[in-house]
Amino acid sequence: MIPINLIRQAQREISPFIHRTPLVRSQALSARWGANVYLKLENFQKTGSFKPRGAFFKLLNLSDEERSRGVVGVSGGNHAQGLAFAAKTLGISATICMPVTTPKNYLDATAGYGASIRLSNTIHAAFQDAAHLQSEGQTLIHPFDDECLAAGQGTVGLEILEELPNVSRCYVSIGGGGLIAGIASALKGSEDPYAKDADQQSRRVIGVETVGADAMAQAVAANQIVQLPAITSIARTLGAPAVSQFTLDAVRELVEEVLVVTDQESAQELFFLLERCKVLAEPAAACCLAAANRQSSSFRKDENIVIVICGGNASVADLAEWFARFGLL
Repeated sequence: MIPINLIRQAQREISPFIHRTPLVRSQALSARWGANVYLKLENFQKTGSFKPRGAFFKLLNLSDEERSRGVVGVSGGNHAQGLAFAAKTLGISATICMPVTTPKNYLDATAGYGASIRLSNTIHAAFQDAAHLQSEGQTLIHPFDDECLAAGQGTVGLEILEELPNVSRCYVSIGGGGLIAGIASALKGSEDPYAKDADQQSRRVIGVETVGADAMAQAVAANQIVQLPAITSIARTLGAPAVSQFTLDAVRELVEEVLVVTDQESAQELFFLLERCKVLAEPAAACCLAAANRQSSSFRKDENIVIVICGGNASVADLAEWFARFGLL
């Protein structure tokens, strides 16, 4: 478990640089599932996802010498933009290693935030290229295998608790696992001052992945880290080829279960959110609605359900493709 004091330190230090995102009750989802359903709208965060939280906290805690060498990151999606934005804000040079399959809108945004981009043939090759740049002196900012970075992501959980201390279930998507490690630590921290209002151990954290981007579910089942040969899901921002021992241990300790849903389910929920709630979520976020929908028959009327909308970086071209591919015409 990430120390709750570290997450609170992150909240203090990053607050000048990020948005406190809305936690809103969805009337449409509450009526649909017969419970109190809230959306934590990290798609309204700077760069369109939660990623700047961890990036800022990690960069703020580098030494002057580490900052002077510049930083390198690996990402096929939101970590690239979050790190690039944080580095530019703090005056640090950043290089992002990205697979050639990265969509143009992600590449353009990352470059627009001032980072240099190095394209690699695959995400596995991107990690290798980042390791090479690290060996040459740049400071590696790993997308998830870092307690400091995960503590920054955990500030999402603190914001949820401050507005809804009696949350009973929280659905969080898993890429490499840094976000869920941070949020679960915040919700279940033993020093949680909100414990008097709701027993933190009764708060259930449910992890969600999609078929073809399910590195955590496979690792939990195998009781060891599993390398995915390729990412085949449309939820590209869940595309970690493997989780880390740090995030696997956090999930084992703090997360009740990891559900794997299909791209079809994720796309259906993405368009439900867009049409009924006027919220644009990427598949890596909409998958959490698909998981909640599967479990909705077990929801109680008095339950407070939170679904973390981790990002909204989907292009109009993406939406058109998914709408046609999954027969939603």
